[in-house]
Amino acid sequence: MTSGFLIGVLISAPMGPVGMLCIQRTLNKGRVAGLTTGIGASVSDLIYCLLTGFGLSFIEEFINRHQIVLQILGSLVLIGFGIYLFRKNPARQLKTPDDAPNNVWGDIISGFFFTFSNPLILFFIVGLFARFNFLLPEFKYYHYVAGYASIIGGALVWWWVITFFVNKVRAHFNVRSLWLINRIIALILMAMAGVGLFMGVKSYILTLHGA
Repeated sequence: MTSGFLIGVLISAPMGPVGMLCIQRTLNKGRVAGLTTGIGASVSDLIYCLLTGFGLSFIEEFINRHQIVLQILGSLVLIGFGIYLFRKNPARQLKTPDDAPNNVWGDIISGFFFTFSNPLILFFIVGLFARFNFLLPEFKYYHYVAGYASIIGGALVWWWVITFFVNKVRAHFNVRSLWLINRIIALILMAMAGVGLFMGVKSYILTLHGA
């Protein structure tokens, strides 16, 4: 259970696109929106952990075979969201958390698909499973039930902590601050996606020349 909890925290901890989205929603719409986004991301992480545990060789083969396409598609999705966020007007969302209308299921689903669109995280999960000896022949089914429950528990604790601290400083931001944060986060997302798209296209061109 300790290993599972640590794996859950470490999967969620890198401040990638979904972390940026969680922070942006916490500042704009309140803690509930940020936390539910994190819940969606945690469910996606758990599914990838289950896929890793039950189909390790198949998953690795699939990613290796389609890595370039997956990288290009994932980057395009991030660029599209970055453009949307860059153009978004935060003045419409600057409300107290109690007054802000939240689409809980929409936040959960978007957090899920935002994380699920990056299957390359499976390589990270494989490394964590190996590091913490999560898959061992002597383990019984109930060990794995407890272990996977601990993984999502660790992920949820991470998002709870992040949204708690971000929400604490939320009151210090005005409309212009949120506008700047929206644009900064959007630029970071697009920069990350741009690098991924460049590397994916470059790899694709090299593959064509190699063929």
